[in-house]
Amino acid sequence: MPRTARVIVPHCPHHVVQRGHNRNAVFITDDDYEYYLSTLIEWKYELQVRVYAFCLMTNHVHLVLDPGERVDSIGLLMKRLAGRQTRYVNKKEGRTGSLWDGRYKVSAIDTESYLMRCCRYVELNPVKARMVASAEDYRWSSYQVKIGRGGFDWVDFDQCYLGLGNSAHSYQAFVESGVPSDEQAFIQTTLNRNQLTGDQRFVDEIERRIGIRVEARQPGRPRK
Repeated sequence: MPRTARVIVPHCPHHVVQRGHNRNAVFITDDDYEYYLSTLIEWKYELQVRVYAFCLMTNHVHLVLDPGERVDSIGLLMKRLAGRQTRYVNKKEGRTGSLWDGRYKVSAIDTESYLMRCCRYVELNPVKARMVASAEDYRWSSYQVKIGRGGFDWVDFDQCYLGLGNSAHSYQAFVESGVPSDEQAFIQTTLNRNQLTGDQRFVDEIERRIGIRVEARQPGRPRK
């Protein structure tokens, strides 16, 4: 599968994924999850990165991040997360070597058409993996705070979420409607290729903003 160079866009949400080495487990105990989140919280504020969604799976992580003005913020954040978690796990387990499988994947997201869809995709990962029957049953994601159940008060609410009438209830209904198969395939493909999650209009807009050509591909069309 062809891959492009990673594109980071200021003041734009990005879907980020990092997987465990050879897809081995990264998180085993509650302490492992909590340590990762403590690093995420610390460096989110240090780098002024917004976190719109997250889901920590057993052997990989999903994040939806807005770097703000600094385009290097996502790279710096992911470096801190990977390095600290590796040192923590290696010390805890008396081991050496890499915890993570290569470099993280990242895809800039068209806010208007795909931001909420990407958040839904992220927060439904445990359901897709059949770890839980409902997203609200999974402890290690941003979903519960976004449906008004509390916890993780450091999660940022994006403009699309805030624009919903009765945001918590409306968002819950949106997530519970599920991810259409074509939408899921599109989000997976753009992420795996480090491409933009949006249609051709969005690609053209990003090219104008950052002043470089972005590899062309078939446009995505969110299902109405």
